[in-house]
Amino acid sequence: MTPSTLKTEDAGPQAVSRSVQVAAPAAALFEQIADPHRHHELDGSGTVRDAQVKGPHRLAAGDKFTVAMTQYGVPYKITSTVTAIEENRVVEWQHPLGHRWRWELTDVSPATTKVTETFDYSTAKVPFVIELLGYHKKNAEGIESTLTGLAERYETH
Repeated sequence: MTPSTLKTEDAGPQAVSRSVQVAAPAAALFEQIADPHRHHELDGSGTVRDAQVKGPHRLAAGDKFTVAMTQYGVPYKITSTVTAIEENRVVEWQHPLGHRWRWELTDVSPATTKVTETFDYSTAKVPFVIELLGYHKKNAEGIESTLTGLAERYETH
């Protein structure tokens, strides 16, 4: 079986958003997304490292968590703040520079979930720099890889 088709979602002029249907219940996906210690399992961009995560295993609004990352061979850490969370539906956090990462889960059936991941840089401190450096395009590629990988993992189980 092949994974569902990746779709582009309209999340506004300074946002990149994609969705895919995953053969898993929303609750199972939420458990993974709401645990920053498991974000390396989701990451299709290759930037999230699996070591040195600090923070709770179950996120709540206002929580902070730190994830070790690597980009262009340079290791660094990012501490984000949870800005929205709804059980089995939404997990969103804000990067220190102001942009947000949002995951939305929508039931399609009891065993299938539409998963939407959005990189929203409309709230960033310097959104024009994100565009100038092409990070919106780079993040779109990472989102596509993440969602395709997620769908493929559940299609094979």
